Amino acid sequence: MAEVITEYRNENTKDIDLLSTIDMVRKMNEEDLIVAKVVRDEAPNIASAIDMIAKSFHKGGRLFYFGAGTSGRLGILDASECPPTFSVEPTMVQGIIAGGPSAIINAVEGAEDNFNEGLKDASVLTDKDVCVVISASGNPKYLLGVLEKADQIGAATIAITCNSKGKIAEEAGHVICAEVGPEVIAGSSRLKAGTAQKMILNMLSTGAMIKIGKTYENFMIDLKAVNEKLKDRAIRIVSQIAGVSHSDALSALLKCNWEIKTAIIMNQMNTDVDNARLELKKYGGVLRRVFNKETAV
Repeated sequence: MAEVITEYRNENTKDIDLLSTIDMVRKMNEEDLIVAKVVRDEAPNIASAIDMIAKSFHKGGRLFYFGAGTSGRLGILDASECPPTFSVEPTMVQGIIAGGPSAIINAVEGAEDNFNEGLKDASVLTDKDVCVVISASGNPKYLLGVLEKADQIGAATIAITCNSKGKIAEEAGHVICAEVGPEVIAGSSRLKAGTAQKMILNMLSTGAMIKIGKTYENFMIDLKAVNEKLKDRAIRIVSQIAGVSHSDALSALLKCNWEIKTAIIMNQMNTDVDNARLELKKYGGVLRRVFNKETAV
């Protein structure tokens, strides 16, 4: 097999094992600076992917991340953080890793080479869903199986890779390619490639949630206030958006089971819980539409 870009040796770090610890850290940081620039260059492709995902959400579709090793774990991490951040159902954004749940903690050797397992795992998709495959090298047979099944089902496909010559870049309908160059340690794609993937996944899920009204301005208005820190945040959000005291914000939140948007409307419109919820429902659950009186599309 021809050598792929993620396996190249980095000329800038050949002496890393001879450096002092502080110089080692600086050398790694120098390489990390490349990542943000490369991801920035992919902004148009990332934006298009966000629009694809938001469109799917509006139609009742879901977002699935598939990956092996580090890439799979990053997909699962991003998916797992959507319910507490945006109060969505756990099924709305899901991460699936080659080798199954045990591969989250322990490496499952050979899992990325199993085409048939990719076919099998992707059977959860429907034609409303978006399938995102994640791989630094872009060549795992597992992901090629995922893409084949996604095509059969009619799901939209997006590849996130660091290798423009990788096979998933050829097979996916849409490609985000952050070519970060050779790793600090040759082949260790949990480093720069992993950082690039994490940045892109942050943008995809956050951007899509913003597009469907899960934020107001830059406030996290759909968070689940399940601990003291988040309850304090909820109080501050209601207070700032509704322009009321913390005590009034807390009073409203206690009456509506800590529903931030409901509490805001209660204060803004001087109404009770039931009417606030009805108002929110009338405008598709989007606070911005409530304020602007824009009916849901």
